Amino acid sequence: MPPRPMSTRSRARKRSRVRSRTRKKDPIFVDGHRPRPMYVDYKDIDLLSKMVNRQGRIMGRRKSGCTAVSQHAVTAAVKRARFMALLPYVGE
Repeated sequence: MPPRPMSTRSRARKRSRVRSRTRKKDPIFVDGHRPRPMYVDYKDIDLLSKMVNRQGRIMGRRKSGCTAVSQHAVTAAVKRARFMALLPYVGE
């Protein structure tokens, strides 16, 4: 049996727009200066509470907009702050 020809709808779906790759703005360091090694202060509760959702979970990179390096630093800082009882382990 010969293959069915593609409909025009599926052809249009295949030719999707090519999105230009834009650089994400890192919410941790917006001034463009990244200290090496990357360090996020665990005592900065205002910043860390923005990176944690209502259940107390650390937000992922897609949602927070962090780069991989700053996401690792945020994760370490949140875990330190939880251990020092500055942030709760669970949410409200």
